[in-house]
Amino acid sequence: MSNRQQRVMVQPINVIFKNLQQRSKVVIWLYDNLEMRIEGRIIGFDEFMNVVIDEAAEIFVKDAKPRRELGRILLKGDNITLIQQAL
Repeated sequence: MSNRQQRVMVQPINVIFKNLQQRSKVVIWLYDNLEMRIEGRIIGFDEFMNVVIDEAAEIFVKDAKPRRELGRILLKGDNITLIQQAL
């Protein structure tokens, strides 16, 4: 037997679903706005990666602007560049 470990491809939809199930706080990078990110908890999504975010807030990366609480929002999938768990 070889010591090589098999790699399994993880589907992106499964990662999003895991964040939804665990109610993890996520940070979403936006496609056209590099200075702002959205933070919140995913409570729903569809096959187009449209995402419903609860407890959403705008976070400004470079500016010292305060975070702006948005509440519950629907973010269209075309605007999403990256979704990561918040630290």
